Amino acid sequence: MKKIFISSDHAGFKLKEEIKISLNRKKLKFEDLGPEDDNRVDYPDYAHKLARKVKISKNNIGILVCGSGTGMSIAANKHKNIRAAQCFNTKSTKLSRLHNDANIITLGSRLISKKNALKFVSIFLNTNFDGGRHLKRVKKI
Repeated sequence: MKKIFISSDHAGFKLKEEIKISLNRKKLKFEDLGPEDDNRVDYPDYAHKLARKVKISKNNIGILVCGSGTGMSIAANKHKNIRAAQCFNTKSTKLSRLHNDANIITLGSRLISKKNALKFVSIFLNTNFDGGRHLKRVKKI
């Protein structure tokens, strides 16, 4: 069973809270790593905190939200065995899991709608890595 971690910065806080409501409705267990409000914070602190939790087990998965999704992705990808994918449509989201075995989705709260963000999270959580020819490529990362 996947363990889900979620975090954001101040720009992504409101969308993070909406994602948490959706996860609760689906009866999915998750751990919110902060922040607790929308006061200004530094996104790398939360990206690193979540990445450290995700890399503990290959069953762990993460959701990061900031204004663009880019900063969180860059920071999280500094960690060994983390494959954080900035997802901006259904195809990029699905392929991030199928072909790249992404273990963290990053979302830009200022760039995508709440409806799309919830759809992307659902796709991300419900898509498995294809393995096969993609495995040798992922091992090269």
